[in-house]
Amino acid sequence: MVSNSIAVIAPTPAGDRLAQRLLDGLPNSGLWTKPRPDASPHAQTYEGPLSDLVATLWDQQDQLVFVLAVGAVVRLIAPFLTHKSQDPGIVVVDETGSLVLSLCGGHLGGADDLTRRIAALLGVSPVITSASAALDLPAVDTLGLPYGWRRGEGDWLAVAAAIAHQDPVSVTQTCGWALWQTVLPEGHPFQFVPSETAAAHLWISDRQPPPRSPQVCWHPRTLWVGVGCERGVSAALLESSIRQVLQSQGLAWEAIAGVASLDLKQDEQGLLELAQQWDWALHFFPAEQLAIQPVPNPSTVVADAVGTPSVAEAAAIAVGAVLIVEKQVFRDPSGACTVAIARAAQEYTPRPGKLYLIGTGPGALSQITPAAQAALADCDAIVGYQLYIDLIRPLLRPTQVIDARPITQEVQRAEAAIALAQRGLTVAVVSSGDCGIYGMAGLVLECLVAQGWDGQTPAVEVCPGITALQALAARVGAPLMHDFCAISLSDLLTPWPVIEQRLTAAAQADFVVALYNPRSRTRLQGIQTAVDIFRQARPKDTPVAIARSLYRDGETIHLTTLADIDVDQIDMLTVVLIGNQSTQRHGDRLVTPRGYGVRSSDT
Repeated sequence: MVSNSIAVIAPTPAGDRLAQRLLDGLPNSGLWTKPRPDASPHAQTYEGPLSDLVATLWDQQDQLVFVLAVGAVVRLIAPFLTHKSQDPGIVVVDETGSLVLSLCGGHLGGADDLTRRIAALLGVSPVITSASAALDLPAVDTLGLPYGWRRGEGDWLAVAAAIAHQDPVSVTQTCGWALWQTVLPEGHPFQFVPSETAAAHLWISDRQPPPRSPQVCWHPRTLWVGVGCERGVSAALLESSIRQVLQSQGLAWEAIAGVASLDLKQDEQGLLELAQQWDWALHFFPAEQLAIQPVPNPSTVVADAVGTPSVAEAAAIAVGAVLIVEKQVFRDPSGACTVAIARAAQEYTPRPGKLYLIGTGPGALSQITPAAQAALADCDAIVGYQLYIDLIRPLLRPTQVIDARPITQEVQRAEAAIALAQRGLTVAVVSSGDCGIYGMAGLVLECLVAQGWDGQTPAVEVCPGITALQALAARVGAPLMHDFCAISLSDLLTPWPVIEQRLTAAAQADFVVALYNPRSRTRLQGIQTAVDIFRQARPKDTPVAIARSLYRDGETIHLTTLADIDVDQIDMLTVVLIGNQSTQRHGDRLVTPRGYGVRSSDT
């Protein structure tokens, strides 16, 4: 998902207060409200009719969020609506925060995605009425956006209607990522065997489609244009030349990824203007690098002039693509240029990609933070251990890519998530508890650094969660009121002598201690050793809490003492909390005094 500019409009005091809850969770957002003494200090205020503000913001913002009655919003925006491909996305939130509605611009305007994010922040269900959402299908008019594809010509309304009616839709895909196909539900209307008799056609290719109706086109950006030119050549000549070459070969203009040329052309004004106009990537190579590229049409004249026998063909190949159209020469009064075309195996995307490292808490959906839920709603793909994904399944959309792997494949999960983000997707890596406490956050960052990550792309955001020791502490009272620590008894990554040293130090230092990963089918002795260490350092009546499957089905909590711990009750789904010398048990509660000197009622 791409972050857009968002205007949150909240005219009333109640709406203003609700809107302030949303701003932190909506990047690139601003708040507009009426001037009043209690208005948010972060808000921009407006005088006059609200319709005047809407007129000002309509063409400036990608999305508008109204904290207002739906009927009032309908009347406000009606005069400004033109076409769904141009209008901003409109979301309505009622002043109580109990309803979030995608009103219009659901697909192209991004209102559906924004509605899901706001609903997650408020802890309510989104109201989305688009046909594709009801069918658990990706919307055809936004299908290629996560992959950086560009829309071509087509009858989008007719094809969308065929999909909504579950009529057969023939799909031809000659290039581009096929990941979108993995989320299609059973019984979907798409047919991947060519059919001229289908009700509609979806064309995904860097080539132009055959004439069919109704049909829509998505063009993965796989084509790289190699350009050589005389100094001062016009952008008009460059554009007309490239269009002529593409048209003669049946290739799509929308499939152009970028332009490649000699580094001497980095300041060539016509080339820069054209690339900026069409949002093309630019690659410039030194003559030495171009000179070593094998090309079909080298020129000694060019070599004498710029130090390489080829510019257009060599530059197109140098980006890592395969030459498919040899150079052609074009002239007009502004000068001359050469154009060659190469095709890359993987499409180019301008999207930078993002990784959310999310802690989903102990298990219950109610224990996941609103920020984490909003991040999940923002994602194209979710990566995690199968059990943890199953626990959050009600929060996920059928159109999100799910990569669930076994518990022993942590490195593979991290690398898979990074690979998805590097191709421009917004990806969540989920861990139970807190992702930064025995979770996946550290491993993902380690893998990024090992791959030469620049700290910027892909972007990384860590969303904390309630970890097991916090969940257990909440269930049994307040045992963490004084200094505490957590120790994992798993020796898969840490040598047992080091773990034993830490256990001894923590026991002697009188920390309240949480033991993670205490026992598995193959690690039976570690927990007994840990208990013995604490029995040597602390009174035998020290309170202990043993909890299993916290906030999940089958939750059990057992309060005991160091002397009476039964290690056979403990497994990998268990966390053990050992009190310090001042921890006290009061019925089914544990309290570790902070030391405020509270006097009992009988003094």
